[in-house]
Amino acid sequence: MHPKHLSVLSLLALLFLNVQLLAGESEAEKELRMAAAIGDTETIAQLLNEGVPVDAANAFGKTALMMAVEGDNMEAVALLLARGADVNAHTVAGCNALTFAAENGNIGITALLLERGADLHERTRAGWDALMIAARYGITDMVAQLLFKGADPKASDKHHQTALMQAAARGHRNTVELLLKHGAEIDARDKEGATALMLAAGKGHAAVVETLLAHGAEIDARDELGATALIWAVGEGRIEVVKQLLAAGADPNVQDVDGVSPLMEAVSTGHNTIIPLLLQAHADPALRDAKGRTVLDIAKKKKNEEAIALLSQS
Repeated sequence: MHPKHLSVLSLLALLFLNVQLLAGESEAEKELRMAAAIGDTETIAQLLNEGVPVDAANAFGKTALMMAVEGDNMEAVALLLARGADVNAHTVAGCNALTFAAENGNIGITALLLERGADLHERTRAGWDALMIAARYGITDMVAQLLFKGADPKASDKHHQTALMQAAARGHRNTVELLLKHGAEIDARDKEGATALMLAAGKGHAAVVETLLAHGAEIDARDELGATALIWAVGEGRIEVVKQLLAAGADPNVQDVDGVSPLMEAVSTGHNTIIPLLLQAHADPALRDAKGRTVLDIAKKKKNEEAIALLSQS
């Protein structure tokens, strides 16, 4: 059978399955979840008294408790838990009430869920736990709460990214500071070999870079391709971070697996304002990449006239 036909048939089968799942839901179960979503505790109590299952889930595995958490409805959450809702039930994507609370940043609901036995270490399909989610959004108070309750700051997702990396990549300085104080591994690496410093540098988060350096991050650590935080920053034109890293002693002559130096990266990407900074820091224009080219050769190939002029003055 032609792959296109197979794809269409697969989609139809999936649609039919979802219709069957939806058809299997009673109106009362749908009403329970809707009541939870809007915080209608009177209707929730009435439906539960009539025998509607407290953990009745929709086709995606979402329960009334999860919907109450998403809707930020503390009273509904408390009522559902009191009536036996499974605090650790999860959706088909692996989300649970606690991960929804972490995403919403509701400290009170999180505290209640933890008190009722929510598992701090439950993961979504992406491998995120509540701490990673809270760190990703920079909800520092919740990060503190989760760490106090025993969340693991060294845990990582399926891409080997930790809560620290999530916070660093998004510029959440206070969250980064807190995670470091609670034992986060500052030089942990993701699947690509990147560290929190590289991620922050590439995004231009100068305050986070400052914090990581102050806590002893390895300034010249290399990723799987041999690039350092300086090369990351140069490649993205993050001039303030480039200044920071050079001032802190970053090696301006480190070369990645292709022999590309920070100076070559600046010329290749057209970030010419960074060239003088690197030259002042004693970047060597005589270095050659894996193809035997100097930075001037690269500038000529790119027809980067401004770079050629700057390099000719060095």
